[in-house]
Amino acid sequence: MVLWIIFPISLSLVSFLGTWTVYGMALANNHVCSLSDWGNNHYCQVNLTASCCYAPTISSSGKNAPENSLFTATINAGSFLFLLFCIFHHAHIMERHTCHSMLSRFALVFGVVAALGAFTAGNCNPGYLALPHYLGAALSFMCICFYTVLLTMLTAKCALTGYEKILYPFRVTSTVVQTIVTICYTVLFAQNEYYYVHLSAIFEWMLSANLELFELSFVVEFWFFSSFMLSNLLSRREEEKPLMMTMS
Repeated sequence: MVLWIIFPISLSLVSFLGTWTVYGMALANNHVCSLSDWGNNHYCQVNLTASCCYAPTISSSGKNAPENSLFTATINAGSFLFLLFCIFHHAHIMERHTCHSMLSRFALVFGVVAALGAFTAGNCNPGYLALPHYLGAALSFMCICFYTVLLTMLTAKCALTGYEKILYPFRVTSTVVQTIVTICYTVLFAQNEYYYVHLSAIFEWMLSANLELFELSFVVEFWFFSSFMLSNLLSRREEEKPLMMTMS
């Protein structure tokens, strides 16, 4: 059904509009420094003052009230939609190319863990629960890299739309960018000098935008998606249960 294309569009828009609105609110309240200001002398370090601001990472943008509520809502909505995205894509593969079911299952596992990591990061304020927040974010970033790699491999192996010759080069490029920028972000985020921390924030926003474009490219697949693929996936699971019980 054509209406299914609304799903990947909604996923990308929720993430894009939500995170940038949170950043705008944080910037207006002087809670984060500007992305365009590379020489900020009011960067918050050990000694916090009323006039200092944090590096403009996505996490720092959602640290303080009132924008932290919108930040949590955005991450929760994005995580839930991404989880559904992973399940729907797996159902599509299982319906059209069962021979690649194992690769699709691996992708599903990484996607689910990425969604759970993002959910943890979104619900643990880095100002009060820094360890679970950054562990969840790190897990999410790492699993998303693997997820994009596996989905790109499935694009090469599975003809779902007939447009794979166009989609595959785009997704290869997007996957390479996601992996390289994730590594750069991880290395720079651990630095103490503001210039490098600010650069890591730029890389984080690049990661977010790149992932949103990657997800948006699946509008083509969802054009050919239908609800009976989900029902077939559920019925197949029901058929497997008696077999598993017999084998045990």
